[in-house]
Amino acid sequence: MLSVKMLKPYYVKEDRDCVRLVLAYQYFSLLLDNKLYQFVPLESREIRINRETHKVENEDDIFVFQKGKDYHRVSLSDLIKQTDFLTHLHSIVQPYLAKTNHLIELEESEKIVEELERSNLYRLIDKALDERDYDRLSTLYKYL
Repeated sequence: MLSVKMLKPYYVKEDRDCVRLVLAYQYFSLLLDNKLYQFVPLESREIRINRETHKVENEDDIFVFQKGKDYHRVSLSDLIKQTDFLTHLHSIVQPYLAKTNHLIELEESEKIVEELERSNLYRLIDKALDERDYDRLSTLYKYL
């Protein structure tokens, strides 16, 4: 029987495309056959989650766990099948993914505001040309 006892990343690294959970000693442990195994970074050391799809990218990676002289290798794809692992993972990653969605919405709204300001400036320039207000026209051209 496999279950996650503890999963805490050593640190979380945010990239543009993914969120990386970097793991270290004593931050990740499993219960295998009622024995507590501690993570050791002999093979894979991180879990990558795609920001857009919210899926784990490195499912084929192998994590090594140790209890005394006994080592146990577990693939990330096997861990993903465990409900408690997904619960831990989701609670860690969710703030980073939510922040990403908020930043994307903020960037989109900023682009819309810039487009509106630019179209308003063109409209004011057209109005100044129609009224032959050359002082105002020269002032408006400075904003282009």
